[in-house]
Amino acid sequence: MYKWILGIGGFFLTRKIAVGILGFIIGSLIDAYDKSSNKNGTSSNRTSSDPFEYYRQQASRYDIQTMLMALSASVMNADGKVLKVELDYVKSFFHSQFGDRFTKEHLQILKHFLNTGQIPLQQICGDIRSRMPIEVRVQLIHYLFGIAKADGDVSSEEVNAINRIANILGISAVDFESVKNMFYRNVDSDYKILGIDANATDEEVKKAYRKMAIAYHPDKVAQMGEEYQKGAMEKFQKIQEAYEAIKKRRGIK
Repeated sequence: MYKWILGIGGFFLTRKIAVGILGFIIGSLIDAYDKSSNKNGTSSNRTSSDPFEYYRQQASRYDIQTMLMALSASVMNADGKVLKVELDYVKSFFHSQFGDRFTKEHLQILKHFLNTGQIPLQQICGDIRSRMPIEVRVQLIHYLFGIAKADGDVSSEEVNAINRIANILGISAVDFESVKNMFYRNVDSDYKILGIDANATDEEVKKAYRKMAIAYHPDKVAQMGEEYQKGAMEKFQKIQEAYEAIKKRRGIK
């Protein structure tokens, strides 16, 4: 059916035979897929029990939103409790980032991942790593820590879950520690935000600050949505605050 609709429709809309042929080919593929999906009475809308297959089916429809929902669920489930403030944080991020493209169906996908607890992280992170530059991947870690911090406390289980995601995403230990210490602080956090230790010289502190300020300037993610830019600005501000705190502590001019 689709091969005739797309083939004839493409021709009459454009008056180009090539477009009509392309529509016929695409329609044939759709018809073949529907036939295969409904073979032996199996519905094409049936939910797969295989977590990878479920992800593959959904990702083909929703792409990056599905990937982020899966990562969000992984962090939300990490400490064994899913809180309303975490859900509100996720919804706020998606509304700001995707606008009308964020629908109730995305929340159903999130619910599926939360309920099953089976998330193909290797596949998802591999997809993200192949599509996104490092600056955007680091901002994803910032977003995930935001979920963990939504209830006012970041647990060690949540840190471990995000660290695992960061490793698969190809994010360096220095970058991970930098973001982590913006949310999960200790006495060395200012140094770790700059990617150095407390024994660094004053010149090394200045050099580290300049390097981080250039690498994570908000302009690096200017092409992304509002929430990414907001996260980048927060990270950049934390870098500046850490540097100022170390300068004050050491008396650096």
